[in-house]
Amino acid sequence: MAAPFLRAGGGRLWAEGRAALPRLWARQLQDQCAESDPAEKPAAPKGLLATQCERGLFQEVFPPQAAEEQLVDLLQPGRPPVTVYCGFDPTADSLHVGHLLAVLGLLHFQRAGHHVIAVVGGATARLGDPSGRRKARPEQPEEQVREQARALRRGLERLFENHRQLFWPANNPRLGPVTFLDNAAWLERAPVLELLCGGVGRQLRMSTLLSRQTCKERLSSPEGMSLAEFLYPVLQAYDFLHLRQQHGCLIQLGGADQVGNIMSGYQLVSRVTGGDVFGITVPLITSTTGDKIGKSAGNAVWLNRNRTSPFELYQFFVRQPDKTVERYLKLFTFLPLLEIDRIMKRHAEERELRGAQKRLAAEVTKLVHGKEGLESAKRCTKVLYSNDVAGLEVMSDEELQELFREAPYVELLLEPGTTVLDLCRKANAVADGPTGYETITSGGVSINHVQVKNPDAVLILGQHILNNGLSLLRIGKKNYYIVKWFQMSHED
Repeated sequence: MAAPFLRAGGGRLWAEGRAALPRLWARQLQDQCAESDPAEKPAAPKGLLATQCERGLFQEVFPPQAAEEQLVDLLQPGRPPVTVYCGFDPTADSLHVGHLLAVLGLLHFQRAGHHVIAVVGGATARLGDPSGRRKARPEQPEEQVREQARALRRGLERLFENHRQLFWPANNPRLGPVTFLDNAAWLERAPVLELLCGGVGRQLRMSTLLSRQTCKERLSSPEGMSLAEFLYPVLQAYDFLHLRQQHGCLIQLGGADQVGNIMSGYQLVSRVTGGDVFGITVPLITSTTGDKIGKSAGNAVWLNRNRTSPFELYQFFVRQPDKTVERYLKLFTFLPLLEIDRIMKRHAEERELRGAQKRLAAEVTKLVHGKEGLESAKRCTKVLYSNDVAGLEVMSDEELQELFREAPYVELLLEPGTTVLDLCRKANAVADGPTGYETITSGGVSINHVQVKNPDAVLILGQHILNNGLSLLRIGKKNYYIVKWFQMSHED
C-alpha cells in the first residue's frame, strides 16, 4: 500500500490513505485560505503553503503527519529559509510548458526567501523515467544527453534571470538564492557496490518499488520493464539523499506524475538520516482534450525560441478556453488574486476581446522570452491578424520566419523592371505558363497583405518591397513565401 499524502485543491487539503485530515493542518489551512471579511481587521500574512494552496499550485504534500507538525510552521513568514529542489531530465534540449509549473513552484519558494536548487538530470536521463509511460524511452547517446543537459541548464538560468529582472523589485533583498546542478556530477562518481551495499540498496524495499502503478503496468505488458528503468526511482531517491547531506535540502518538488519517485526519496532520506523531509507536487498541464502536454505526447510547446517562437507561445495561451483561463492566471503568473478577480470581472463583460487570455499570454511570454520576446509576439500577432503593413516593415528576418514557420524563405536579386509575375515564378510560387498568369489575374496573389491582379506590374520599393528589404508573398489563403531582396551594386 502506498504511503499517505495530503492533497490540495479548491482551497483546502484532504488526506489520502487516512481516515480524516489532521485537525491542526485542516484548521490552519482553512483559516488561511478562507476569504476574509473586508470589515474585519487585516489578517496575518499567509504562509507559503496556504498561499499556493489557494492558487492551486501545490497539489500534494507528503508525508501528512510531518507536514502537519512541521512543514506549515517551517514555511511561515519570518522563519529561517529552507532548501527545496526540483529535477529536470534533459530528454530534449529545451524545457516545455509542461515544466513551467515546477519552475514556478521553485520561483515561489525563492520569492519567499528560500534557497532553491534546480537539478538537471544528466545522469538519470540516460536511464529514462518510466513514470506514466507505456514503453521505454528511446536510448540517447551519452554526448547528446550531455549537450541537452547544458542547453536545459541555460534555459533554466534564463527563466530565473527573467524573473529577477522583470518580476522582482530591484530594491527588495528578500529573493532567495538559486543553485543549478547536474546530477551527473555525483551519480557518475558513485560506485555501483557503494550504492547497492550502502544506504541506498539496503534501505529501499523491493515491495514498495514493485507496488508503484507504473511498475505494475509495465511488468505486465508485453515489452516489460528494463532494469535501468526499474532503478530510475532509486537514483532519483539518491539525488534527494545527496542534496540533503550536501546542501541541507528538506523538500523535493515535482509534477503530479512524480509522486512515486518522491515517495522513494522520502523513504530513503528519512531512513538514512533519521530526520523528516517532504515532497510537494504541482499539477500536470493537459490539452483541451485532457492529454498531458509534453515531448512524449507529441504536443509540446517548447520554451526555447528555436523550437517554439514567442509568437507561438503567446498564441498557445491566448487560445485557452474561458473555462481554464482563471485557473491558469493563478498557476502561471505572479499576479495577486485580487487583480485576477478584477481581470475576470472585466473578461465576463467583454469575452469577445479575450482580455484575460491576452494578459495570461503576456505574463508567461515575458517570463519565458523577456520584454523583447513579448514585443515580438505582439508584433507578429498584429501583422498576422490585422494585416498591418507598417508592422511588417519593422519585423526582422527571424520574426518573419518564426511567424510563417512553414513558409519557404527565398533570397532574390532585385533587377530593374522585375514584375509581379517574375517574383511569383522566381519564388516557385506559381506554375509556369498561363496557369501562373491566371492565378494572379484571378486575385489569388497578395504582396504584403495587398491583393495584386496585374502580373506585369513592376515591383515598387516601399509598396511591394518593404523598407527592410522583404516581401511577404501569399498565394491563395494560406501559402506564404518570405522573400529577401538583394540589389545589384552600381559597380556591377
